[in-house]
Amino acid sequence: MMEKGQALPAKIKTVWRVSAGCSLLVGLVVTGGLIAATKWWQWSPVFWLICAGLTVLDVAIELALIPYRYRFWRYQISTQEVEIESGFFFHQQTAIPINRIQNVTLEAGPILQWQQLQTVSIETAATSHKIKSVLPETASQLKQQIMALAMEATPYDN
Repeated sequence: MMEKGQALPAKIKTVWRVSAGCSLLVGLVVTGGLIAATKWWQWSPVFWLICAGLTVLDVAIELALIPYRYRFWRYQISTQEVEIESGFFFHQQTAIPINRIQNVTLEAGPILQWQQLQTVSIETAATSHKIKSVLPETASQLKQQIMALAMEATPYDN
């Protein structure tokens, strides 16, 4: 486990809570539509009951996993690689070689902007990896640091 890596800022917990709230809203709208369809076409109420149950279950799981996600999400940058690690039960450890990095992009949707956070997207020829949400100062620093290391690296570095 990468204990020495950088943790995400605590503000990310609020973003995850808002995301769970958005899931609840979508679930309620779909459930409302199924209730209307039940009344309109005389469907069995089992459809909207299942939808309501799944919505509540989804939101409860999302909210319950917030401390877990926060505790086990880390990143670290060295001269050789960017390492991203997440999860305990479903542990995932990703190492992105510095010499493979082609671009670093900073992204922020409306919820991240509201919480003054940005996502750092690290792109290689094959894929893109994300350092989920960090403070804007940290994001700019990470972008500059990663790109400087990538520019110094040669394709033959190990």
